[in-house]
Amino acid sequence: MATKDMAAEEASQPSERNLTELIRVVVPERSIRADLRAVSIVWRRELIRFRTDRLRAVTSLVQPVLFLFILGTGLSRLAGRGLPPGVDFQTFIYPGVLAMSVLFTSIFSAASIVWDREFGFLREMLVAPVRRWAIVIGKCLGGATVATFQGIIFLALAGVAHVPYDPVLLITLVGELLLLAFTLTAFGVMMAARIKQIQAFMALTQLFVLPLFFLSGALYPLNGLPSWLTVLTRIDPLTYIVDPMRHAVFGQLTVGRTALNALSPGVTWNGWLVPTGLSLAIVAVMGLAMLGIAIAEFRKTE
Repeated sequence: MATKDMAAEEASQPSERNLTELIRVVVPERSIRADLRAVSIVWRRELIRFRTDRLRAVTSLVQPVLFLFILGTGLSRLAGRGLPPGVDFQTFIYPGVLAMSVLFTSIFSAASIVWDREFGFLREMLVAPVRRWAIVIGKCLGGATVATFQGIIFLALAGVAHVPYDPVLLITLVGELLLLAFTLTAFGVMMAARIKQIQAFMALTQLFVLPLFFLSGALYPLNGLPSWLTVLTRIDPLTYIVDPMRHAVFGQLTVGRTALNALSPGVTWNGWLVPTGLSLAIVAVMGLAMLGIAIAEFRKTE
């Protein structure tokens, strides 16, 4: 009788196989469609964070505005003596300061990766059933979009620096800002891929941000520099963006050919003038290379 009761009890309980089927978690297979959806989600997350943080948008414009109005006005009497008629020092440094408005926002947008790592949100993203390159690309595209928006806001001040609101010029500058923002965001993500503390990331970015800006020729022409300084300016990715932006701006002003060559001499390699298309291609290649390094670093993370 006891044996029958035990058999009935075992029959009423689910078997080990059935129990395994009940608790099995079905994970969707990885696909290109899911990866692209992850890129879109990470990109939109960056836009939402930018939209809800208005203080960030305002403070990011403080330093470029100070450089344009305070530094541009203060040095205009000293540095403006060598400029041709109709061009003041504010007009000369405007393309470089415009690139600067993208520089800080692009690199510092990667700081959210370090924050997400400290609070555990990054781990949840990395265990998602998507390839990690999708997270990196989404982050780079989101940071580039936000930084370009910042540049467009500063671009609205072009008239104050006596830069004309020409549609072709504005479209050209926006395209160059987008390329620069993507490259710099990829650079920031590459640095943030292995850093675990926000203090270390901020210290490292401060080490690179100001040298990138000052070596780009944003505040001075690139011709007539000492040989050691010339080498440093040629390895700076901002150099290959600031010069095309300055050439586009001064191409819309009524200055002579001689003055244009003096204000925007171009980037040269041993006397050979680098074409504008090649300069932009160099920036794009640098951005893709740093994006590839960032993806490789994320595959090793956690």
